[in-house]
Amino acid sequence: MKVKIKKIVEDLNSGNATKISAAISALQVNGDLTVLKPLAEVLCTELDPKNKQEIIEFFSTLNDSSAVDAMIELVKNTQFIGIRPVLLSTLWNSKLDYSYYLPEFVEIACEGDFMEALECLTIIENMESAFEERHILEAQLHLKDYMEDQSPKDPKKAQIMSEIALLLKDFIELDDDDISQYLIDED
Repeated sequence: MKVKIKKIVEDLNSGNATKISAAISALQVNGDLTVLKPLAEVLCTELDPKNKQEIIEFFSTLNDSSAVDAMIELVKNTQFIGIRPVLLSTLWNSKLDYSYYLPEFVEIACEGDFMEALECLTIIENMESAFEERHILEAQLHLKDYMEDQSPKDPKKAQIMSEIALLLKDFIELDDDDISQYLIDED
């Protein structure tokens, strides 16, 4: 299997649009987590638009929950800063749950540009599971640092950051409501 994946990755790096398409198709059947980084590396290169779309679709259709950690590593990897907005868009398009990484998305929104902040907002809005209090608090710390930074801010990005702050506030209120409901039921 490793030999097969190695051959597919070689085809990915061939520069030949037909071979790249075939390799992406083969990865959908034979791939594992080790192919995510080579796919991102190829996405950073000058690609045929069709190949680029195929790779984006590949990332967007991941459905193995073990891919969550690997995708977060890609998003946080400075090697892929240039394609980070694209990678982030694949996360909110996928059906995987990234709720555990709430603080990381807020941090990326704070540090990144407007598009990264917008993609992070969309990811956060689509999170469905409950959050650990420590994750909400860590996310709030990132926001606090962003707000207290005296450097000039892009007004569009500042609006996105305000929306993220409101979502975090709602998450805390939901947790408080859940707790109070539980206490009422106990009486």
